[in-house]
Formats: sequence, structure tokens, C-alpha cells
Amino acid sequence: MTFSHIALGKLGEELAVDYLKSLGYKIVALNFVARLGRNSSGQPLTGEIDIVAYHLQTLCFVEVKTRSSDLFAPPESAVDRFKKRQIARTAKRYRQLFGLNDQPYRFDVVAIVVHEGGRPEIRLEKDFFSDPLLRRKLF
Repeated sequence: MTFSHIALGKLGEELAVDYLKSLGYKIVALNFVARLGRNSSGQPLTGEIDIVAYHLQTLCFVEVKTRSSDLFAPPESAVDRFKKRQIARTAKRYRQLFGLNDQPYRFDVVAIVVHEGGRPEIRLEKDFFSDPLLRRKLF
């Protein structure tokens, strides 16, 4: 069975939610979108977080990456510096909106490979990155 890009992403998010729940995560939001300001050309800039959840007492911002193959690169390799910055900025806005600035938090990635005719491979990468490392370099 072949999936379109959008259908594969939707399937991946559904699989990720079920997987995280099985690990004890409490899902609080799916596809959270926040306005982050404007880009250099004045266009509105938004950010999205696939899953917001609690794992024990830690607020987790989870990016889901789903691929039909990992022959070229693992799914989590798509979470590059730009994507990490966008997720971190959106998470900051989430924490501000809900008054959670003093709450411990982390950034997780769920990597999923849905092989043709096989069971999906699902990996959780806890604490995949931290936001202090993403500060924009001035020079």
C-alpha cells in the first residue's frame, strides 16, 4: 500500500499518539499552531508542534517524522537546525500562553518508518535537542 505524503504524515501522527500513550504519556494537544511574528519580508510566521504531552512531570513537545523508507536517511534527520528553532519558538509561545514557564520541559522526536506491507518501526528519541543550543549566531 502506497501513501501520499499527507496520508503518511497523518498515519505517523496517529501511530505516534498510540505509542506515546502506551509509554505513559498524557496527550494534551495535537497540532498546536502559534503565530510567532513576521519574517524578514513581513509575512506572518507560524510554528506547529505535532504533539504536546506530559511524561511524568515533564512537559514534552514532540515532533513526529514518518517515512516509507530509511534507506536514504533516518526520519529524525529531517529535524534540522531550522526545524528545531521553529519548534523551540513555538514551545516557548505555548509555555507563555498557558503560564508554564517554570515547568520542566523537553523536546522529543518520534521517528517512524512504515515499510511496504510490514509493521511500522517506531523509535522515541527523548530529549532530542535543547533550546539553549539554538540561539542564533550573530557572527
